Amino acid sequence: MRSTISYLLGVAALAFPFAAMAAEKLTIYTYDSFTAEWGPGPQVEKAFEAECACDVEFVSVADGVALLNRVKLEGAATKADVVLGLDTNLTAEAKATGLFAPHGLNAENLAVPEGWGDDTFLPYDYGYFAVVYDTEKLKTPPASLKELVEGDPEQKIVIQDPRTSTPGLGLLLWVRAVYGDKAPEAWAKLKGRVLTATPGWSEAYGLFTKGEAPMVFSYTTSPAYHMIAEKTERYQAASFPEGHYLQVEVAGITTTGAKNPLATKFMAFMVTPAFQDVIPETQWMLPAAKTSKPLNPAFDKLVKPAKTLAFSPQEVAANRKAWVDEWLSVMSQ
Repeated sequence: MRSTISYLLGVAALAFPFAAMAAEKLTIYTYDSFTAEWGPGPQVEKAFEAECACDVEFVSVADGVALLNRVKLEGAATKADVVLGLDTNLTAEAKATGLFAPHGLNAENLAVPEGWGDDTFLPYDYGYFAVVYDTEKLKTPPASLKELVEGDPEQKIVIQDPRTSTPGLGLLLWVRAVYGDKAPEAWAKLKGRVLTATPGWSEAYGLFTKGEAPMVFSYTTSPAYHMIAEKTERYQAASFPEGHYLQVEVAGITTTGAKNPLATKFMAFMVTPAFQDVIPETQWMLPAAKTSKPLNPAFDKLVKPAKTLAFSPQEVAANRKAWVDEWLSVMSQ
C-alpha cells in the first residue's frame, strides 16, 4: 500500500510540477487606508504581482506612527520586507533603529518639494496638511491657524493622535512651527474645539463625513475626492496664511527584506508610472514621481499653500517625545 501511495504521489508531482511550487512572497507593512478597498493597495498589488509573478501580502495598522511602533516592537524578527507609510517626520528615528537597509536605487525621477537625497527611504506621495470643513455646516471657516486655535468651541474639529498617526503628528508639528515654545498654550485654547483625537486618519475622516463635526484635520487634496468621486464641492480646505505643513510619505526596505530581491524590485516599481498613476485618485495625495497622465482638473481648484512649513527629520527625532508629552499633558487635563 505504501509503495502504491508513493507511486501515485510521484505521478501527481510529474503531472503538476508547478502546483507544488509556492510563489515568491513579498510582505509589506502599511496603514489601513492604503489597503482599503477604495485605497491604492488593491490596484498596486494587482499591478506588481503581474510584473513580479509573486504574491504580495499587505499587513496594515491604523496609521503611520503605529507602523513604526510595530516594527520597533518586532525588531529584527519582523516579517516585513517593506514598510510603506512612514513620513519624513519619522525617517531619522526609523533609521536610528538599525532595522532599515539602504535602497540602492537611483532617485532622479522624483518630483517632491525640496528634492530628495535619502539613501534609505523613497517617497511615494506628498501633500500639505489642512483643516477640511463642511460648507453646509460652517459658513465661515477659520482663516488662519490662530483663528482655529482661538475660535468658537462649539464648532468642533476631529483630529488624530500624534502617538499613533502621522497626520496627528503633523498637526502637532504645525502648531509647534507656528507657536514655538508657546505651543502648549495654543493646545490649551484649541482643546475645547476638539471633538476627539482618533488613532488614525480613516476614523477621523469617517466621523467628519458622518456629520459628527464640521471640521477635520486632513489634507489640502482631500476635497479632490469629493469633487471627482462624489461630484460635489461641499467639502473644502481652509487656507492659512501662516503656511501649511508638508508631509512626504515614504517606504523603506527592512534589514529582513534586504535578503528578499522582491523588496528592491517593489521599491523601483513604486516610483514608476504604474504605481504613481494610482496615487492621485485613490490615495488623494500628489504623486512623488512622474506619471503617464495629467492630474484631474479638480486638483487645480485646491488650496495652494503660500508657504511651506517643515522641520527636518533630525529635529523631529530629537524633540518628538517631548512635544508629544506636552500635547498629552494638555489634552488629558
